[in-house]
Amino acid sequence: MRKFRPRAIAAYSLALAPRYLSLLLGSLFLAGSCILILTTGRAFAAEEPLRLADLIREALKNNPEIHVAEARTEVSQHKIPQAKSLSDPMFMVGYENEGTDRLYSFNKDVKDMPADSRWMFQLSQMFPYPGKLALKGEMATRDAEGMKAMADAMRLSTVVRVRELYYDLFLAYRNIDLLKDQATLFARIEDAALARYSTGMAPQQEVLMAQTEKYMLLEKEEMERQKIRSLEAMLNAALGRQEGAALGRPEEPLDAPYGRGTEELIAASYERYPPIQFRQKMVAGAEAKVEMAKKEYYPDITVGTTYFARPPQFPDMWNVTATINIPLFYRTKQRSAVLEAQASLLEAKREVETARLMASSAIRDNYAMVKTTENLMKLYREGLMPKARQDYELALAGYVTGKVEAITVITRIKALIDYDFLYWRQFTDKQKAAARLDGLAVIRDFGADAK
Repeated sequence: MRKFRPRAIAAYSLALAPRYLSLLLGSLFLAGSCILILTTGRAFAAEEPLRLADLIREALKNNPEIHVAEARTEVSQHKIPQAKSLSDPMFMVGYENEGTDRLYSFNKDVKDMPADSRWMFQLSQMFPYPGKLALKGEMATRDAEGMKAMADAMRLSTVVRVRELYYDLFLAYRNIDLLKDQATLFARIEDAALARYSTGMAPQQEVLMAQTEKYMLLEKEEMERQKIRSLEAMLNAALGRQEGAALGRPEEPLDAPYGRGTEELIAASYERYPPIQFRQKMVAGAEAKVEMAKKEYYPDITVGTTYFARPPQFPDMWNVTATINIPLFYRTKQRSAVLEAQASLLEAKREVETARLMASSAIRDNYAMVKTTENLMKLYREGLMPKARQDYELALAGYVTGKVEAITVITRIKALIDYDFLYWRQFTDKQKAAARLDGLAVIRDFGADAK
């Protein structure tokens, strides 16, 4: 027994070396993390969970792009009464002088005779052909309705954007949790490798292999933290917050089957989707422009009255005039304007068809993604993940007893890690696709998530 004791002591000493190395690396990583937190002045753990409803409410209130769209809508509303109003009346003041020897001969004699000089005061108003003002008001109204639809589209896209960023942020935090859980699994392999190495059943390389895999997870964790910082910056921009504003950890979204069908979603999109409504308003405006172009064949009339103030020797005078424009060049002007308006109308109708096709295509694409992710999540949850965990436990037990190599256990745990990450990636992709479907079909009100 005495001749084996030095060997056991040496083996025990060598077994402690990797453990000390592990503690040293862990301490260095912890110190680096603390320095990073202190330098950035923020932590990723949140006292209060981040609620999606609060973010949507804040975005709808403070998003600068929404404010711009609302301002444009207000501008277009003010154009309606202007389009319906008559043009400003014209007032003219003039003087007519008799003779050239005097600059001003009003109420004076010229060559021993009273001068027939006079002052003139004229007021005129242009009246467009009946129906033109109503058509101008209709065109302005349709433009205003189109701007309102674009503002609605901006609100809707902002809600979808916030939801997508929220789910991406949730995934980043979930990945950090998974990495910490997987680090615990690698620690079990490390402990088993140390135990086997201390008894001379395994080389030191297996211990270092397990430790390397564990610290690679720490690297991935830091990358996820960087992703969190980037997502928070984008989310703050969507919320209209200053850069660097603190956010918390998102709540876990509820996972429920998406119960609506594609035909229902497409029908709702055709009826309520703001980009389609905008193009429909443009069609109505283009139709009014066609009618307005046809009205230009008919002349406008300008009615005026003039008062002539004459010297006392002569009676004052007045007159009434009516002036009309003659569409003499209708072949090159009015007819071309009608053709132009009709071409614009055809273009607007084609844009409606294009918008519908794009909406229906996007709905079918996202709906297929939702259903695919639901099937994959079920496969991971009920098949692959339990099987991978069972394989890992069996491989670890076999490694402890010396029946399985370390590389086999590491391969099993990597498969388990991949399935965990893939499951939550599919979960997030489903939530994002569902958010896009809700936006395309306007299933919810803009503030429905805020209730």
